[in-house]
Amino acid sequence: MRRIALLTAAVTLAIGSLCAQAQESKLPDIGSSAGELLTPAKQRQYGAMMLAQLRHYDYLLEDPLIDSWLETLGTRLAANSDKPRQPFNFFMLRERQINAFATLGGYIGVNSGLVLTAEREDEVAAVLSHEIAHVTQQHVLRGVERAQRDQLPILLAMLGAIVAAQAAGGNSSDDATMAAVSSGMGLMQQRQINYTRSNESEADRIGIQTLSRSHYDTTAMADFFARMQLVSRSNKANWYGETPDYLMTHPVTTTRISEAKERAEQIAAKNSVTAITTTPDATRVERIPKTPFSLPDSSDNPLLPNGIRISDQALTAGGTGVFDFARERIRVLSAGSPRDAVREYERLGTRSDAQAYGQALAQMRSNQPGAALPALETLVRKHPGQMWLNLALAEAEAQAGKTAAADARFEAMLRQTPNNRAVALGYAKVLTDRNTPAAGQRAQAVLRPLLGGGGEDPLLQQTFARACEIAGDAIRAGEAYAEAAYLRGRPEQALVQLNNLKRKPDLDYYARARIEARIAAITPAVLELRRQGVRDEDLRRQ
Repeated sequence: MRRIALLTAAVTLAIGSLCAQAQESKLPDIGSSAGELLTPAKQRQYGAMMLAQLRHYDYLLEDPLIDSWLETLGTRLAANSDKPRQPFNFFMLRERQINAFATLGGYIGVNSGLVLTAEREDEVAAVLSHEIAHVTQQHVLRGVERAQRDQLPILLAMLGAIVAAQAAGGNSSDDATMAAVSSGMGLMQQRQINYTRSNESEADRIGIQTLSRSHYDTTAMADFFARMQLVSRSNKANWYGETPDYLMTHPVTTTRISEAKERAEQIAAKNSVTAITTTPDATRVERIPKTPFSLPDSSDNPLLPNGIRISDQALTAGGTGVFDFARERIRVLSAGSPRDAVREYERLGTRSDAQAYGQALAQMRSNQPGAALPALETLVRKHPGQMWLNLALAEAEAQAGKTAAADARFEAMLRQTPNNRAVALGYAKVLTDRNTPAAGQRAQAVLRPLLGGGGEDPLLQQTFARACEIAGDAIRAGEAYAEAAYLRGRPEQALVQLNNLKRKPDLDYYARARIEARIAAITPAVLELRRQGVRDEDLRRQ
């Protein structure tokens, strides 16, 4: 965990400093030479490299349901941003420090602690819209342009130094890592001194507009800033330490909170209409918010079958509807251990359905499926169409040895939502845990439809590799294991595995062609890392 925390600080301050370098002058969008220094393709390469390093050190919280929720939320906001064609990649981090950051290529990371701190999805959307604005307004890119001889090399050097330090192993590894991070942080923190509020103000303004277009509450940004300010002043939140990382790279002041509130009020006024009600006693004038659509809030709606009502939640166009469940799932998956998660719910209690779901997940991860089953069965009866709950119940049934019930539930979900990533990966995991050829073959069949669009999904590749392995398809298993290694920041390991596969005498023509193509694609990346003196620590020990 210490290594993860160090890398967290390195990445956070590196990105923050890159953004901060553009604070001194507000440049127009047109005319910047940043695009000439780093092409969009090169920016994506840097972003992908960052993501691979975070994944390599197990810093990402990779979960199909959380990924789906965050991607749905982020994509909706990005589509309503000033540059809807800009590609984005949203990912969740395990760290419970409150933070979020944007880096090159539209890669945006969110710490688990930020979601756990938010009281509603609108607040998470507010932070994401702010980070999206940093990308669309080229704040990150301009920071690189201004610091091309300094900041980016510092960032890359820090990552390289961390890799080298970890390769040393033993107690000296953490000391060397600390030295590498501290030296880089020292340079970056010096640049934070000159931090001004121009870009942050611009990101706030544009982010609030994005919130409005996405039908989220525009006051959420000011609400979240106020909570961050309170956390900073109270120093009572044990999870977050004395100063949230978010405040180190996104300074919050009373003025900034007031400006966010004022912008929200201006947008609310613009998006409302005046209603005049006259009675014999008085005339009342009020502002009524415009809605993207308007339907009667009763069963008298002629467009609906008799007896069907539209709830207030259904009329809210912005929300995903699963925030409460997502937050509790993140609470469980970001805990230090399964037992820590169980103890956390013992302290919190279960005052809501979402918390009951979270407690059941914690019990399952602590190998207590019998304790989890009653709560999950009750929740599924209460919310029969809720996929997150049905998926958890199927996994708990499998863990408790109720194989037939689990398989029936998984198969039903696959029929209802074909090629759903979370359902397919969950079912495949249950199948591969049985470790039989028949289960492996069924897992292959479940996962194969996802492979066409999941080439850059390491979790999918790893799970498919295991399915192929127990099904007796050693060649496909080797290819998938190599791909997973590459996507997890281990290109040298991937290359070794592929070269070993290539020497197998039973390769057919098509398998050999696939393997040779991947070797040709991965080799340049490995050669570049070697040129920089970066070698895979595991391979060096062999």
